[in-house]
Amino acid sequence: NPAGCVSATEDRNDRTVMEYVPSDRKGLFPVGRLDKESTGLLLLTNNGQLMDDILRGSNYHEKEYIVHVNKPITDSVLQAMAQGVPILDTITRPCKIRRMGKDCFYITLTQGLNRQIRRMCEYFDYRVTSLKRIRIMNIELGSLPVGKWRELTTSEIKTLKNLAQNKGEAE
Repeated sequence: NPAGCVSATEDRNDRTVMEYVPSDRKGLFPVGRLDKESTGLLLLTNNGQLMDDILRGSNYHEKEYIVHVNKPITDSVLQAMAQGVPILDTITRPCKIRRMGKDCFYITLTQGLNRQIRRMCEYFDYRVTSLKRIRIMNIELGSLPVGKWRELTTSEIKTLKNLAQNKGEAE
C-alpha cells in the first residue's frame, strides 16, 4: 500500500489501493486498514470468512511493522511500550519490540486499535515519521515494491487459513 493511498475499495476524495489491482481481479477487498500515511503489506481477498477470521482481534494474530520516530528512542521507552500503553480508554496488549537503530524499531502487535502505533509513540512524546507494515501473520512483504502485488502461494494460503481459524490463542 503506497503512502497517501486509502485502504478501501472506494473513496470520493482519495486514491485507493484498488487502483493498483488489475481490472481482471475485481471482487477483491482489503483485509483491515493501513493509515493513509503508512506503507506496507495489505492483504486483499474475495473470501469474506477468511477476512472475518483474520480481523477478529481476539484471535491475537500478529502484525509486524518497522517504525521510525523523530528523535532517538530510549531502551526504557521501548520496554515500557512493549508492556502496554494507555490509549483510547484502554491499555494496549503487551507486544514485541526490537530495536533496529537509534530512532527506529520493529514492533509486533496482536491488536489493531485506531492509529495504535502512532498513539503509543505520542504517549511517550515521540512522533512517527515512517510506518511500514512488513508482516501479517505468516505473510511477509519481503522485497515486493510499493504499489505492486502478488498472489499468495497455495502453502501461504493454507497456513493463513489455519492461523486465522486459531481462535483466541496467542501464536
